[in-house]
Amino acid sequence: MTMLKEGDPAPAIHLETDTGETFDLAAHRGRKIILFFYPRADTPGCTIEACEFRDAGPQFLEKDVMIVGVSPDTVKAQAKFKEKFGLNFILLADHEKKAVNEYGVFKEKNMYGKKVMGVERTTFLIDEKGKIARIFGKVKPEGHAAEVLSFA
Repeated sequence: MTMLKEGDPAPAIHLETDTGETFDLAAHRGRKIILFFYPRADTPGCTIEACEFRDAGPQFLEKDVMIVGVSPDTVKAQAKFKEKFGLNFILLADHEKKAVNEYGVFKEKNMYGKKVMGVERTTFLIDEKGKIARIFGKVKPEGHAAEVLSFA
């Protein structure tokens, strides 16, 4: 698998949303998209990150930027996460790990001294033409939404 870089076309995404509908990334061409990958719904870091995107939602909307969160959770887990925190954007259920692998964010991580495979928190800003405009790697949840907003 090759590493994606800025300027590359964003890989296609066809996944179920938190409501069970099919999301097709290409159908949203013509507007910028924030695609943020996170390890697991309703965990401390992921909650901070998602709530910051929620709170910054109006500013992203003003710039006509769509926010989409992706994790290897089930549709049910995503729906529960969205409802619990009043998230105002689409969450995608990538339980087969198709998108996390396509985007190169499913990596070996070190957790408490053990090597495990998991999602490395990463955000992609996709431009109106479907190209990757910016990649934010190894994201720290606090302050991330504001950082992304400054590039959107």
